[in-house]
Amino acid sequence: MARRWVATRWGGLDGWEFQEVDLPEPGPGEVTIRVTAAGVNPADYKHVSAPRAGVDLPAPIGYEVAGVLSAIGPDTEIASGGGAVGDAVVAFRISGGYATEVVVPAKDVFAKPARLEDAAAANLLLAGSTASQALHVVGARAGETILVHGASGAVGVSVLQQAAELDVHVIGTASEARFAEVRRFGGTPIAYGPGLLDRAREAGHGHIRAAIDTVGTDEAVDVSLELVADRSRIVTIAAAGRATQDGFQAIGGGQPESAAYRDSVRADLLALAGSGRLQVPVARTYPLADAIEALAFLQEGHPGGKIALLP
Repeated sequence: MARRWVATRWGGLDGWEFQEVDLPEPGPGEVTIRVTAAGVNPADYKHVSAPRAGVDLPAPIGYEVAGVLSAIGPDTEIASGGGAVGDAVVAFRISGGYATEVVVPAKDVFAKPARLEDAAAANLLLAGSTASQALHVVGARAGETILVHGASGAVGVSVLQQAAELDVHVIGTASEARFAEVRRFGGTPIAYGPGLLDRAREAGHGHIRAAIDTVGTDEAVDVSLELVADRSRIVTIAAAGRATQDGFQAIGGGQPESAAYRDSVRADLLALAGSGRLQVPVARTYPLADAIEALAFLQEGHPGGKIALLP
């Protein structure tokens, strides 16, 4: 008997339940994973906050996990090839990762790099693929300087590291308490708040070519629009309304083109992490049974790194 978190009604966390469930045996193209860590993301609660197409209640929670293969369907290989019971793996994009055990499509399962701890591995791919797509859609190129709003957050930290791989310099907004984190991953930190436009212009020496917004504030959008003339080189993951209004790009995992891109880069991100060139700072871990407490901490807005649930 497995246990998992589900949303039983639309709305807040008070509609979630930690339920027992009988798992079926994996069929062709499926595997069962005994979860060792589940990644925690804002999308986990945002996607069940209100009715949406393709999501039915009760809705299992959680999009990414690390774990161990406990069963494999007939004639089935995982996405990275092979796969045997007992192998350590990572899975993304799946449904129902807040669980002790889960049956998932084998195409979404990859061998876990040995150097990655489970809590970090379980938090690599959602933020990492979002960061990769953001850099892709703004066309970040070697030698350029770009502006990243929220550079010390999970997506921002991944942008910093992936930008460095492209030889792209990042001016990153953050609170002063998080400046060291931005510098740690190669960015130049600047404080958000009054005067941001002047600080960004000065830090970028007037040559900021693109902007990535991970925070969704009007300040972030307004500064991006002022600094980047070509609106095709501005992207947000958090201000879709402003993107529609002002004619720049918004991306999200629910968009078919976003999902396809993010799926396409999973193996590359795992390879980067396996080589040590892409890190996932982990702030806290919680027992799986304490998922509500973990999400309440995340909703405070400044976790200082990723959060993982440990069954």
